[in-house]
Amino acid sequence: MSNKPANKIQDLQYFGEFGGVNPSISDSATYTFLHAKTMLDTFEGHAEGCYLYSRHSSPSNLYLSKALAAMEFTENANVAASGMGAITSVFLQVCGAGDHIVAGRTIYGGTYAFLKNFAPKMNISTSFVDITSLEKVEAAITPTTKMIYCESISNPLLEIADISGLAKIAKKHGIILVVDNTFSPMIISPQKLGADVTIHSLTKFINGTNDTVGGVVCGTQEFIDSLKNVNDGAMMLLGPVMDSLRAASILKNLRTLHIRMKKHSENAKYLAESFEKDGLKVVYPGLKSHKSYELMQSMYNVEYGFGGMMTIDVGNLEKANALMELMQHENLGYLAVSLGFYKTLFSAPGTSTSSEIPVEEQLEMGLSNGIIRFSIGLDNDIERTYRAMKKCMKQVGVL
Repeated sequence: MSNKPANKIQDLQYFGEFGGVNPSISDSATYTFLHAKTMLDTFEGHAEGCYLYSRHSSPSNLYLSKALAAMEFTENANVAASGMGAITSVFLQVCGAGDHIVAGRTIYGGTYAFLKNFAPKMNISTSFVDITSLEKVEAAITPTTKMIYCESISNPLLEIADISGLAKIAKKHGIILVVDNTFSPMIISPQKLGADVTIHSLTKFINGTNDTVGGVVCGTQEFIDSLKNVNDGAMMLLGPVMDSLRAASILKNLRTLHIRMKKHSENAKYLAESFEKDGLKVVYPGLKSHKSYELMQSMYNVEYGFGGMMTIDVGNLEKANALMELMQHENLGYLAVSLGFYKTLFSAPGTSTSSEIPVEEQLEMGLSNGIIRFSIGLDNDIERTYRAMKKCMKQVGVL
């Protein structure tokens, strides 16, 4: 088996029930048994290849899970109905009353809101730290800390986590490192850098067509089994189950992920370099001006580039809104949250995807209200897109 994520997926061959080149979709919620004993064994997790009930697992979900585990170099994986379904299940599987989490301070707003506002109801506390400072991360660890949680490339400030450095700290303290790799599938392989658990929102780049939400947890066989345990597994008991039809659809899209990531990266790098030359304040992991450029160079899988996400600070929210509205009017993309779509998407994170973070904390972490987060699409002629975007910027006084 290959050492490259795309090859690992390519090497997985599933036949459909009637010899189809796509695996058959298991359109059933429950499954029949020829022998009562097999049902008992399946319930206890001892019957390989048998299915009990689709909340526990189904053929379609297992096909997708196996492909994602192969991509992330883990023993197994389990898909969920949304990214938040995957993320919150991991928190609740690992932590209980009295436990503590150390998390990056610039993380997806939904994750931040869960840790800040919801987890305390279960007496789970979180310290939000600057994830780029290994000293601050280690200083935040207490005797009750169970987990370090970060995003490979953070949302929306595009800070880069030193996964190897964080893994060493986690190991030293006997806790686990959980990495959300949503912004950088194939680009970064957290497991190879020492992460214990890798999470994705499948909604974004992996699915790529913005027609469904989904999530996945990738980890050891033991950890995935614990999540699916009928007695105390968070993914089994909280029920964030993905629909089989959706799993089949995402699996088909996963097959083209490597091609799409290369194009997203190529386009984003071109725009980032061009706008930086124009004098704009651009943040992109592939620019030498990015504060973690060297770290990114040491971590990433070179052939997939630096990703499709970039930010531009245009000064204030009024200009940001005017520019986004004009770009949408000129058919350059959509004023919409989310990312990883074949069209460019743009939003002002301070008033959208990070709005759960209080304004004073946004300012403290460097999230100004003039920042526009771009998810760059698969445009065939990116120079044409650049010229058209630049024209819009001149029109609203950004350039």
